[in-house]
Amino acid sequence: MRKILLCAYAAVAASACNTGTSTSKSAVDSTLNQAFAGYEQHFIDDLWKANPDWATSVGYHKYDSVLIIPNNAAREAALQFAGRHLDSLKSYNPDALTDANKIDFQLINNFLESVKWSIDTEKNYIWNPSNYNVSGTFAFILNENYQPLEQRLRSFAARLNNVPAYYEAAKSQISNPVPELTTLAIEQNLGGLSVFEKDFADSLRKTTIPAAEQASMVAQAKAAVGAINSYVNWLKALKPENPRSFRLGKDLYDQKFRYDIQSAYTAGQIFDSAMVRKAYVHKEMARISRELWPKYFGNKAMPADSLELIGAMIDTLSANHVKPEEFQTAIEKQLPTLISFIKEKNLLYIDPSKPLVVRKEPAYMAGVAGASISAPGPYDKGGNTYYNVGSLEGWPKDKAESYLREYNHYILQILDIHEAIPGHYTQLVYSNQSPSLIKSILANGAMIEGWAVYTEQMMLENGYGNNEPEMWLMWYKWNLRTVCNTILDYSVHVKNMSKEEAIHLLTKEAFQQAAEAEGKWRRVSVTSVQLTSYFTGYKEIIDLRTAYQKQEGANYSLKAFNEKFLSYGSAPVKYISQLMLKH
Repeated sequence: MRKILLCAYAAVAASACNTGTSTSKSAVDSTLNQAFAGYEQHFIDDLWKANPDWATSVGYHKYDSVLIIPNNAAREAALQFAGRHLDSLKSYNPDALTDANKIDFQLINNFLESVKWSIDTEKNYIWNPSNYNVSGTFAFILNENYQPLEQRLRSFAARLNNVPAYYEAAKSQISNPVPELTTLAIEQNLGGLSVFEKDFADSLRKTTIPAAEQASMVAQAKAAVGAINSYVNWLKALKPENPRSFRLGKDLYDQKFRYDIQSAYTAGQIFDSAMVRKAYVHKEMARISRELWPKYFGNKAMPADSLELIGAMIDTLSANHVKPEEFQTAIEKQLPTLISFIKEKNLLYIDPSKPLVVRKEPAYMAGVAGASISAPGPYDKGGNTYYNVGSLEGWPKDKAESYLREYNHYILQILDIHEAIPGHYTQLVYSNQSPSLIKSILANGAMIEGWAVYTEQMMLENGYGNNEPEMWLMWYKWNLRTVCNTILDYSVHVKNMSKEEAIHLLTKEAFQQAAEAEGKWRRVSVTSVQLTSYFTGYKEIIDLRTAYQKQEGANYSLKAFNEKFLSYGSAPVKYISQLMLKH
């Protein structure tokens, strides 16, 4: 879950666009495009004023001291914001905009429509208590060194004034909430108490803020703690007569998929494609397992059941992994190999002036070993990009062994491709080459995750791993995670899949560990649609590449496709496709 959220943050941190020069000059209205550029800045200024927490998270700090109370007036203001800007968009003919601006136009329009839909139709402010949690932005203000500490602490203190009213408003909105989301809200709000009870006071002691002012600030923090505890206790005592199911249902799911994923396909079509893909991957995994069986099992009888056969082979290959203390070192050593392979195969340009810094996962991110990318935000494009690697130090031997079997010799290489080169890190470098903020702020998660999944296949297709069947088998296992994320999410929220059926899908058909499957079940019970972003983006990119290769014929170049695709920034694949497949 942590990794996914970080990936989601990386999506917000990504940025940019194509220059738009491929649009026919006769169709482009330069005056209109200049006006649209001015409108974009006006939209962004208005967006941050209406969403101060979001502004803080992307590095815009004008409104750090503002905490909006989530009451009826705030929702009405959000609807007015959306309506006002939808009216403004009517002044611009998208056909007369550059390619870059066409995409920006669509992203802004989709965002505004989704704001209206979430308030008027989804209404999760009523049934999702985890919507109400102030600790994230407060923690960001404390932990990020973007301003002098005293300045940040005074912004922190100013925000504290509205915390009691914030939680009173939350109580007034909630009715018959989802039990699973109620539990999540309790856990997350309690988890954030230390920010106000300890971290704030510790930070104050490092400053020269006068003692009387500090005492007033501490009193405000105590009032905030009281408000949070009051909310938590209220949730614990809540006994809704007709609690809402966490399952979204077909109508809401289809609509949310359309706004969040922005795919050329419907949610149902993506589900059907995932089912077809699962069958294909199982067939290929069985074929490879039969090929490898004599090498690893000699004359031992081969299981008749194909899934049992695949499981036995995966279990055997998973024993090949690094030692716990070598986890980070193995990742560091792998990156130059990936760069050399990409250069040798001429797959795409890797900018040597944008180094990736591999580091031990910072303490404030620690808790689950793994790997993630921390990219600079849209207001700090010159900042470092970090590849955070979790430590297994202090883990019990059996827990570390289980983890390392999951991220074995083969999967660890695929993880590096996905997270770093040529996956997330490389895509973010390309994105940051343009000053466009819209594609950064409203970045499409399906494109970002889809690109990372696509690069795994692209690297293996071009011979990475020496075409070893072991590497292909393990990649198919990894790819099944992407495929089954979609199947699970749609099946649970639309088709009422039970927990037992979900665990069977993940453990028996996707070859995941029981603990991992349990975690995924919890995730699908407190989120919806996001799990489909990986497979949807991947499928759309593969579809686009096939169509682009056909269009280009003898002139097709994989390197040209990859670089042209990335030049459009973190935009929905369906819009990139419209621009790359011009006739």
